[in-house]
Amino acid sequence: MLLYCLHVFSVPSRPVRRGERSSEKVGSLIKFKYREAMAKKLYVGSLPYSVTEDSLREHFSQAGTVTAAQVIIDRMSGRSKGFGFVEMSSDEEAQAAIEMFNGKELDGRTLVVNEARPMTERPPRSGGGFRNDRY
Repeated sequence: MLLYCLHVFSVPSRPVRRGERSSEKVGSLIKFKYREAMAKKLYVGSLPYSVTEDSLREHFSQAGTVTAAQVIIDRMSGRSKGFGFVEMSSDEEAQAAIEMFNGKELDGRTLVVNEARPMTERPPRSGGGFRNDRY
């Protein structure tokens, strides 16, 4: 099911000078995808570094239908960071996956599986770069 939203924004017919406002309105149509049954996203921690997205998907498919599987990769080294996310098709399947895999071993590592939390806003990182205040 798709939802449509009319987004209104200002577009001047001529360049706008500083302090001047434009009142012409032009609409654009934006599509939003709506999922009727929201899937549950699970955090999977303490993954072996050898796990791929396909093997993670295959492993969690024992608990139900896996909508998406993602292993987080380090940008610098290109290796797995040892955690990932799995999205199940229903709340019941997600709960079954948590009960089935949390605390269980996969390739010698004990998995941590729980419901994923939304990403929190973090302050900007400082340091580690060129400093121009040396003199």
